[in-house]
Amino acid sequence: MTTLSIDAERLLGRLRILGQIGRDGNGKLARLAGSDADKAGRDALASWLRDTGLEVAIDRIGNIFGIWQDEANAEKSPVLLGSHIDTVIDAGIYDGCYGVIAGLEAIATLKAAGYVPARPIAVAAFTNEEGVRYAPDMMGSLVYAGGLSVEEALATIGTDGTVLGAELERIGYAGSLEPGFLKPHTYIELHIEQGPVLEREGVPIGAVENLQGISWQRITIDGDANHAGTTPMSMRRDAGHAAARVVTFLQDRARNANAPTVATVGCMSFEPNAINVIPSRAIFTVDLRDPDEGRLQAEEAALATYLNELAAAEKVKISVERLARFEPVTFDRNIVRLVEDAARERELASKRMTSGAGHDAQMIARIAPSAMIFVPSIGGISHNPRERTADADLVAGTNILLDVVTRLAAQ
Repeated sequence: MTTLSIDAERLLGRLRILGQIGRDGNGKLARLAGSDADKAGRDALASWLRDTGLEVAIDRIGNIFGIWQDEANAEKSPVLLGSHIDTVIDAGIYDGCYGVIAGLEAIATLKAAGYVPARPIAVAAFTNEEGVRYAPDMMGSLVYAGGLSVEEALATIGTDGTVLGAELERIGYAGSLEPGFLKPHTYIELHIEQGPVLEREGVPIGAVENLQGISWQRITIDGDANHAGTTPMSMRRDAGHAAARVVTFLQDRARNANAPTVATVGCMSFEPNAINVIPSRAIFTVDLRDPDEGRLQAEEAALATYLNELAAAEKVKISVERLARFEPVTFDRNIVRLVEDAARERELASKRMTSGAGHDAQMIARIAPSAMIFVPSIGGISHNPRERTADADLVAGTNILLDVVTRLAAQ
């Protein structure tokens, strides 16, 4: 593999610059899809792509591509790198952004060295990976892989009442190309781990071999509002108490399972939401994840059975809405081995891993051999302004990406 190394100062400098775009007066970072801050981040990225001599292409869902090709290889499918640059609210600076900037840096390093790839190399920034303003998450890559129509995605109404298509038009990133116009030969995504495993074990490189399946549901429980002081406990139809029982059920089941299943209730609201009124309605989300499809289906079935039993026991009405459902993904074995080989040649320890978070790679894996590289997250913290990865690990991960891309682009 290549003995080249990336420009660490350029990589880290661009991460810092992008990390300042979208901060409010209190210093909190948010670049939600289609927002003015998203436009500013996109503008910076597009400028860097052009400065590197790449062709900039934008599709109808707003995915941005920087493409390096010439007449000799233009007819071949490209090695695709990338991730996303949209963020959660009050975010850190590495989630997604690292993969995009590192992909650009790998290409810039190869170009500067006079490397001639046998096939094109491209870097992508996919739209709305986080799904904070518009659902579902990983939208840009899902549309690109054909899992959601571009018309349906563009018509999505956001949490603030805006329409995604109109917002992309407003900020100037509603492209004309059809999603999927560039079919990848392979896809590789570099990302911070967002978990504690690599740091805890002292391993700098994660070779990600699979990704958990994800099940998102919104549950609504309807009971009766009544006076908190005058209604006997035995006569209540308390939606709040029923919701609490679901939370406890999920926690107990996941903690007692001899499996990597995880369950989270991340959003909950009560109506009428008054201190002295029994809740008449509870609305909450359930996030179930497991790397095995059979186990994930079993957890969904167990929850459905419990909800039926709970409705009868608590005399409440329960309805369930499916928000998102993605099957587990097994990444390409050959690319995973290339990651391990690259780490070994650079005398870095590596570990095969499962990704607990969803990523654009799980969508692109539908249409091309794909894999991921992880670098450690300090304290396992992400989606948080305290999100950190050591500079040395960021540089090391990008050098591994460089080596893997060099090998893939020679095929």
